[in-house]
Amino acid sequence: MKLLKSLNLRGWLLVGTAACGVVLAGAVATIGSSARAGVTLEERKLPMKFNWIACEPNCRGWVSAVGIITADTPKDFEEFSRGRQLGGATVVLDSSGGSVNDAITLGRRFRNLGLLTTVGISLQNRGGKSARPAVAPEAYCESMCVFLLLAGKTRYVPEAAHVRVHQIWMGDRADDAKAASYSAQDLMIVERDIGRLAKYTFDMGGAGDLLSLALSVPPWEDLHELDAGELKLTNLVTTDLVADVLPHVDVAAPAVAELAPKTQAKFGADAELPQPAKSTKTAEAMVPTGAAPSAGSQK
Repeated sequence: MKLLKSLNLRGWLLVGTAACGVVLAGAVATIGSSARAGVTLEERKLPMKFNWIACEPNCRGWVSAVGIITADTPKDFEEFSRGRQLGGATVVLDSSGGSVNDAITLGRRFRNLGLLTTVGISLQNRGGKSARPAVAPEAYCESMCVFLLLAGKTRYVPEAAHVRVHQIWMGDRADDAKAASYSAQDLMIVERDIGRLAKYTFDMGGAGDLLSLALSVPPWEDLHELDAGELKLTNLVTTDLVADVLPHVDVAAPAVAELAPKTQAKFGADAELPQPAKSTKTAEAMVPTGAAPSAGSQK
């Protein structure tokens, strides 16, 4: 599949996955945190960035992972983790998804490090230097973000979060999927990547219900948002306590009016994956960000 050629992203497997949103209940949001929510929406449409959110001496801190998973994301994470003791740390996700193969690579790295995962928007510098960082819950974890969430050794999804899934499709034909034509090679690519994703899902302790839910939603329908029962059925959630992933962390009110409504935008880019298979192309997921696609993107 194709995904934003200008970003040279590898195949994006749009399995509309969970909109990981970790909402930490708490004080009413300030204007500053609300503005930050709007900025975060734009960041979710850009390649994923990693930041360390420090909150010493009261807590260890956590990793903020915001944006789309691209061909460079696994390498960027390795550079970010160099010199840091990340074993057992928590990753707070706010992502529209991205490349299936690169998400799988990154997810396996998360599990090897014993990372914990949740969904949310990291808020810093609220109310001056003395204010501690916090996590707002009204975030989205869609498409392959759900499978990054699944990589956590312990996984928490707040009630205000939006975890959404969708079917795998060829990104360059997602705009009018019914009218497009497909070759046998296209079908091979999609089925191959479904197999890769299925193996990863079971390796991470996920249930087949996750794949079933995602792969039953075609690209011409709205993404399927997982409810509390489905989050447990798919084994995406392993705890109902935010303290199991973010102990001693301040909580913030959602303050996310600017965040994406439940609509989807689609992206695509040429896939050039160093896979053992003869074909190096990969199926992609249409990436629902809840906002209009940026200029230069292909649907």
